[in-house]
Amino acid sequence: MNAKIEFIEQADLYIKDELSEESKLAFELFCDENPNEAQEYKQHRLLLLKLRDYQQRKHLKENIASVFAEQSVPTLKINAESKPVNVRTLWQKHKFTALVAASVALFAVFSTLWMSGFYNNVKANSYQYSLLKRDMNTIKRNVNAQNAAIKNINSDLNTQVANSPSGTFGATGFALTANGYIATNYHVVKESDSVYVQNFKGESFKAKIVYIDPKHDLAVLEIIDPLFEKTATVPYTFKEESADLGQDVFTIGYPREEAVYGSGYLSSNTGFRGDTASYQVTIPVNPGNSGGPLLDNKGNVIGIISGKQTETDGAAFAVKANYLLQSLKSISQDSLNNNLIINRKNTLAGLSRTNQIKKIQDFIYIVKVF
Repeated sequence: MNAKIEFIEQADLYIKDELSEESKLAFELFCDENPNEAQEYKQHRLLLLKLRDYQQRKHLKENIASVFAEQSVPTLKINAESKPVNVRTLWQKHKFTALVAASVALFAVFSTLWMSGFYNNVKANSYQYSLLKRDMNTIKRNVNAQNAAIKNINSDLNTQVANSPSGTFGATGFALTANGYIATNYHVVKESDSVYVQNFKGESFKAKIVYIDPKHDLAVLEIIDPLFEKTATVPYTFKEESADLGQDVFTIGYPREEAVYGSGYLSSNTGFRGDTASYQVTIPVNPGNSGGPLLDNKGNVIGIISGKQTETDGAAFAVKANYLLQSLKSISQDSLNNNLIINRKNTLAGLSRTNQIKKIQDFIYIVKVF
């Protein structure tokens, strides 16, 4: 009970902005690590806002009553009948009262807008949803230098160079099967002339787009490079049912030229502006994480990282895995070079996070788009 009281006291100080920067960071970290307390903080903050609303409304009513008490309607009527009204005289006599009344009216208007959530809606609508393409400006600046260097490479290495292209931007994809099918986001490949994928070992392979689902921002690639060899069985499975709120999640992606791990928790069962096809997760993502898998503790893929909310740190979005599975079912097997059969056996459950990552990283790819 004492701990709860202390938490509420800290929450009050946080809301009033009376905590030091160090204490603020400690409080925010505590809420991030304790979803139940974070929810209790939100409810407490909402209660305080409602109490503030009530006090403001009460104060507004008192102001209006005091203004009308100073200048009653019967008095105005008697004065109007007794002699002609001089506008200038009337203004000089009652300008203070009029100004107070105008101020109260303006306050009433803006209070009503605030209490109705108008400003919250404006702020919400100003949020921008950022697709996580990685703009490879560094690569663009170095293209000429790389081309000059390539011309001087021994002809025996031409094949290796051809298999290691530099794309205009990069993102992430992950294996659906052992025979070369890869999932990523539609926004990653929609303007591509050609696509290459690069594995954890640095080997690059030419791929082609075999399916797109623009509505859910999904795309399926197939590696068509003759140098590609079938990998081991994919170690993860795909979760069809919805994940639980507050569940720990993690991802691996390529915001740079090496794999980067990120962890967090599922903060909402809907995505940007209530999108039911996506999750919101509290997890750090950067340009290049697009198309990366979102996994739970048991190694089930529950979603595909697709974007972030630009005005909220740590708020990312992932398309639910069930929508990927539905998309795969709509692909005609006759249109594919190889069978696209999803693995149903999870070999990651029970492993430590470190060992899970070691088994997963061979199945995560950089997607390089021309």
